[in-house]
Amino acid sequence: MVNRTAPSALPGTAPSGGAADGDTPGEHGRLWQLARATLDGNWEHDHTVPSRTLYPHQWSWDSAFVAIGWAHIRPDRAWSELTSLFRGQWRDGRVPHIVFNPVVPGGAYFPGSGFWATTEVEGTPPMATSGLVQPPVHALAAWHAYRRARSDEGRAALRRLYPGLVAQQRYLATRRDVGGGGLASIVHPWESGLDNSPAWDAPLSAVPAEAAVMRGYRRRDTVHAAPAHRPTDLDYARYVAIVTAYRAAGYRDEGLADRHPFLVECPLFNSAMGAAEQALARIAGEIGADPGPHRERAARITEAVLTRLYDPQTGTFHPRDLNTGRLTPARTVLGLAPLILPDLPARYVEAVLVEARSARFGLAVRMARPLPSHDRTAADFEPLRYWRGPTWMNVNWLVRQGLLGHGQDRLAAGLHASMIGLAATAGCHEYFHPDTGAGLGSPAFSWTAALLLDVLAD
Repeated sequence: MVNRTAPSALPGTAPSGGAADGDTPGEHGRLWQLARATLDGNWEHDHTVPSRTLYPHQWSWDSAFVAIGWAHIRPDRAWSELTSLFRGQWRDGRVPHIVFNPVVPGGAYFPGSGFWATTEVEGTPPMATSGLVQPPVHALAAWHAYRRARSDEGRAALRRLYPGLVAQQRYLATRRDVGGGGLASIVHPWESGLDNSPAWDAPLSAVPAEAAVMRGYRRRDTVHAAPAHRPTDLDYARYVAIVTAYRAAGYRDEGLADRHPFLVECPLFNSAMGAAEQALARIAGEIGADPGPHRERAARITEAVLTRLYDPQTGTFHPRDLNTGRLTPARTVLGLAPLILPDLPARYVEAVLVEARSARFGLAVRMARPLPSHDRTAADFEPLRYWRGPTWMNVNWLVRQGLLGHGQDRLAAGLHASMIGLAATAGCHEYFHPDTGAGLGSPAFSWTAALLLDVLAD
């Protein structure tokens, strides 16, 4: 069982940006040093790799979370992290979910840069990237990093990043509004961040995966992790088929509704988009830009999330499959993500809290377990398989931010304690068994370490 000890005050830490010193006493000092050593070990000249085993390149939302952790110990690296990622931004505004390191051998990761072939596409940066995106948590991360380490250098970094962050939001709000309802559509499960969630089973079932597709590549993930912990071969073949279709169209978003096999409006993705506008309003105020348009867009996104993704029958939020027009049935942690919207109306906040406190997720003031990625009571709950049950530090961090934003300090404290308990039990793993706290996936994982620093600093 995960350690339930409540976090104590941290000598040597400062939410305004001071790092913990080397002699912070007790268990929290050990965890602080573990997290710091993990980030140091994964630093790669101007960015941080997620891990040294399975993920040798730069990943988009990983870098956002990592920047939050770096702000506590090396603010210069926080800004380098985000700056290096945004060098890979496309002319249309998309921030790719992978920026490839050219010195890493092509066979070290699949799908590698040769599979994506983005350098042949007009409007792409000089470095190789993927053609997909991930949840737009970058403005939120930039604001958190600045708040943790306010300085003239940080303000200058915000000013440099601001145009790219605005362009990212514009891309999602325009080119990706396939449904016409004010929300961005994801075109692949990988874009959700929750790659293998049961939320995607229904829309994925309509994607053909021919045997020829499955023979056309060699998976690398199952070399580093047990196949029983990873997506099935059939699901992976569907992932490859979706990318192949998007690549064949030159990664163009025009006409997606008429040709693309996977189109979904995701609660977490769009809630992150709304929260990003609120963060951009704060950034704008700090650098002398106009925050008003960002607040207006945040309000519109929040309203669209309520209108299109809330199901009054289940009392929670679900993804909408645009190819069928239906909400997907699985009850996953995605349904809790709208808590990060600061202006989420009170009755919807209460609905989410009812869902979070239910046996499906088990949120409590003094909780023994962190939030799982999928409904614990569901027949297809798998506590070991990637995103189909295990708990992840980044999603728990996002939900905790939402709880704090809506005045749910006691519930946030329970989640805070359980997150620290995960690291105390198993270290900085990629993800964890939702009941025992055992570490799963890649060890020495960067966003786990970064967000551990952030919760310890609180």
